[in-house]
Amino acid sequence: MHRIKHSYINGEFVTPHGQEWFDLHNPSTEEVIGQVRLGDAEDARRAIAAAQAAFPAWSRSTREERIAALQRMHRAVAAREDALMEAILTEYGAPLVRGRWMATYPADVIAQAIDTLESFAFEEQVGSARVIQSPVGVAGLITPWNSNAGFICNKLATALAAGCTAVIKPSEMSAMQTQIVASALHEAGLPPGIFNIVNGRGEVVGEEIARNPGVAKISFTGSSAVGQHLVATGAATMKRVTLELGGKSPTVVLADADFPAIMPLVLQAGFVNSGQACIAGTRILVPRSRLTEFEQIAKEAVSHFRSGDPRSADTDIGPMVSRKQWERVQDYIRIGQQEGATLLAGGEGLPDGMRAGWFVKPTIFTHANNQVRIAREEIFGPVLTIIPYEDEADAIAIANDTRYGLSALVLGKNPESCERVALQIDSGRVLVNTLAHEPRAPFGGFKHSGLGREMGRWGMCAYLEPKTLLTSRN
Repeated sequence: MHRIKHSYINGEFVTPHGQEWFDLHNPSTEEVIGQVRLGDAEDARRAIAAAQAAFPAWSRSTREERIAALQRMHRAVAAREDALMEAILTEYGAPLVRGRWMATYPADVIAQAIDTLESFAFEEQVGSARVIQSPVGVAGLITPWNSNAGFICNKLATALAAGCTAVIKPSEMSAMQTQIVASALHEAGLPPGIFNIVNGRGEVVGEEIARNPGVAKISFTGSSAVGQHLVATGAATMKRVTLELGGKSPTVVLADADFPAIMPLVLQAGFVNSGQACIAGTRILVPRSRLTEFEQIAKEAVSHFRSGDPRSADTDIGPMVSRKQWERVQDYIRIGQQEGATLLAGGEGLPDGMRAGWFVKPTIFTHANNQVRIAREEIFGPVLTIIPYEDEADAIAIANDTRYGLSALVLGKNPESCERVALQIDSGRVLVNTLAHEPRAPFGGFKHSGLGREMGRWGMCAYLEPKTLLTSRN
């Protein structure tokens, strides 16, 4: 039984003022495996005060000093890859391949922040003026449970590289990962106060971060509803806000596509991270003239996808993170049937042979349209919806008929056709015949999928304010 007793404030592990203990579960067994003591608004205020006190010195640190600090962070986090892997499997339930990626990603994003910092132009000459990029202040970093350690390291490394200090409110459901990252960062020997971590509920610790005038910026990854609340709340103190929110991403299968060849990409895009991913390609747009052919190939392909024990090498889809999330997904599967969509694969209940764990059958609906709830609302589970279209213009219209715009995938044989369609999709990222990721490119969404961008120099700029300096030439 894990007992996580401390927050991390001003360079020390400290006992929180908050008294609540939150149960941690293994989603594969439903068992309680630990508890974390949650901080409260008082703990958040202490953390903010520590970050404020550390900001003047850190904001004046040199590029070389920041790089050295980030390099120490990288070494310490990379050394804990195996520990992170075990925590991810235990408290989140990611399948082995995804879990290993999630365990290496925290160190990778620190390395990427170092690369960005090494070449970043903090000053440029514009006519007769010098434009200087200045760190905005204390950053409140709020991270989700579906890749908690990676989001902590990405946001923090970028904030520190820009010269900001930080208060982190991680997901309380991922406290084991947070503890490992906090221990690594402590070992890195960073100046006290430049980062602080308070486990706590969003409506308590997150709310204090959103309202406190000592926080200049918020970077949040999570639901669109919470993102809207943070924008409204932060407006009172004119907070800068970066939001990476929900998605209902289209996978547009063009009429010339080779269905057997592309089907692995279709299903991998839809079931990524067990479906618990904002980028998941959950709307599959298929030419109506080839719908029956696509359905047959999809049904055969999905029959080989296994939902089960994340520690098993042949598992493709792990459990949902909590009972609440499992019940949410089950509700949507029922809603899809009530709305008249046809189950092509999967359905309600546990996969065959399972008696415990928050597992969901890999599910595909067909004969749906873009107006049903399963096509419009983010489910955050392994549930995909096939939607037929008439022609290319109709496919683009359906792809864009959503409140979201985070990611999209276009699949087809003709490169010109694929790019023509991709450029007309309202999305922060569009992949063409690939699921590759480019970490130096900006990541974020259109519409209700967010505000601003993370990654690369665009992510760095989000923590900076341009200052124009004009001086007399006399």
